[in-house]
Amino acid sequence: MVSGNSRSYFSLRIGNSVLIGTTMTRRSSLHNLAPPRTASPRRTPWPLLGALLVCACLLLYPSLRPALAATEAPPAGVDQSAGRTIVVGGNRAYPPYEFLDGDGKPAGYNVDLTRAIADVMGMKVEFRFDAWSRLRSSLTNGKIDILQGISYSEERTKSIDFSPPHTIVHQAIFARRGTRAVSSLQGLRGKKVVVFRNGIMHDSLERLGFGADIILTDSPADALRLLASGRCDYAAVASLPGMYLISELHLTNLVPVAKNVAAEKYCYAVNKGNAELLTRFSEGLAILQQTGQYEAIYDKWLGVREQPHVTRERAMKYGALVLLPLLGILVATGVWSRTLHRRVEERTVALAQEVAERNRALEELQLHQDKLIQADKMATLGILVAGVAHEVNNPNGLILLNLPILKDVYGDALETLETRYREQGDFQLAGLPYSRMRDEVPHMLEDMSEGALRIKRIVEDLKDYARQDSVARREPFDLNLVAQAALRLVETSIRKATARCIAHYSSDLPLVSGNALRIEQVIVNLLINACQALPSAQRGIYLATSFDPAEGIVRLTIRDEGVGIPPESLNRLTDPFFTTKREIGGTGLGLSISAGIVQEHGGSLAFDSPPGCGTTATLTLPLTKEENA
Repeated sequence: MVSGNSRSYFSLRIGNSVLIGTTMTRRSSLHNLAPPRTASPRRTPWPLLGALLVCACLLLYPSLRPALAATEAPPAGVDQSAGRTIVVGGNRAYPPYEFLDGDGKPAGYNVDLTRAIADVMGMKVEFRFDAWSRLRSSLTNGKIDILQGISYSEERTKSIDFSPPHTIVHQAIFARRGTRAVSSLQGLRGKKVVVFRNGIMHDSLERLGFGADIILTDSPADALRLLASGRCDYAAVASLPGMYLISELHLTNLVPVAKNVAAEKYCYAVNKGNAELLTRFSEGLAILQQTGQYEAIYDKWLGVREQPHVTRERAMKYGALVLLPLLGILVATGVWSRTLHRRVEERTVALAQEVAERNRALEELQLHQDKLIQADKMATLGILVAGVAHEVNNPNGLILLNLPILKDVYGDALETLETRYREQGDFQLAGLPYSRMRDEVPHMLEDMSEGALRIKRIVEDLKDYARQDSVARREPFDLNLVAQAALRLVETSIRKATARCIAHYSSDLPLVSGNALRIEQVIVNLLINACQALPSAQRGIYLATSFDPAEGIVRLTIRDEGVGIPPESLNRLTDPFFTTKREIGGTGLGLSISAGIVQEHGGSLAFDSPPGCGTTATLTLPLTKEENA
């Protein structure tokens, strides 16, 4: 025994209009409770009764038709969105915006947009398609609730209310090939111009005084056919429907001579005063624009139209004409070519193997050469850094030596300067008023002292970084201090790459055993990579240290908000000479060398890069034996 609801779709065509909707039927199990069938002594004349019932319906239909029409048509100016089906009017021949497809069903940009709005707003809608001039009348007399596509104009606002535009329709002028081109509607004066009745171009041309020269049709397709037949000079039709219909109707003698003579706002519209229904459609349209559904519908129907492809039937036709004569030749030469192909394939495989082995050997040789060149460059760079640091350190030492003396000189002279200021008033000192210099000079001396100390610290860090050392010399060091020294070294690169660099150092971080300079080299490399990954200065870099007593390790993480690393490249980051930055001078050695240094210290170097979320590098080092104990 089964019961439930079922939905069936119906399509009712009235004249040239089509009503599409749904009906609900309920299926009950009561039929299972009917009494058992018994034999009857005589048969009921069911065919005769059925014929009488049909005749009665036909006789009653003319008298019941006005009442049925009155119940079907919703009253104008009343919102039907709450519990009632909203009747939506559409032009039956205005592709690709709205039209009836080959099965007589509504289709197009406007139809998909209305259905999507109905879904998000919880409304039920029915589509009623008709000729445009009759649609305008149907909206006025309340047979439809809303038009889903109508161009805005000041004149039309006197009788209907518009929603915000959901697209812009560009109007164009079409003509037969060889016809003189025009650049505006004014250029059509004195010419026979065809437009479809009650369209926006009809209104515009009448407003400009073209009444005697206008030829009216029921649809854009009829207007273009009339133009193609030579019975008028120009047609004013929307650009996209015009190009669409020329292609579909094969009107090859028509071309656009003015592609954008007007840009009209394309909106939903209701009868004057039906603000509630219009607001619901406007809200639905805003939701679709925020969720991206609007863009998908727009791209589907109104995106750049591709050039028409050759149909399958035409391709098969011409293909058969070409292939049939060749078939006999191919069959005759098949056996001979098969033998020849086999021999060629065997020789090709052998040659391919030889070429692959030779290329592999050349690649390995090139890798070794690149490695030697890079090692020589790094050694030379270390020597240059040490020399530059020494040259900078000498004059900086003089600055640090003389600044305290200058401070004392200013202090001793301050009393004399103040006495003169009190007795003689303000005077010039180094070209500036003394009243200003008395406050600025102490700050200038202090800034010079701090700047010189900063130069000294950077030079010392560079000398330590360039100093040749061996991993064999292992000693306890503080990872926090090493990270701070690395940040000072790359401070200039960080300032250029980002306006937000945040470092958090754990206060309970124990010592680890190893070579501090080598670990500093690893951190510097990770920070440089993070800087290069940032697309703009608004993205940040975050450094943090932590201690995991359960595993007996200290951990340093560097997270950037950059472009991330493709999943296929994530497992190859530490391979020698693998780089994703070849175009900006990357060699692919930095992370490979860093991974080797970390491995020699008994630690690990891992990378995590979720799509679109930047990259996190995690460095872990084991504790010294004393700390671990």
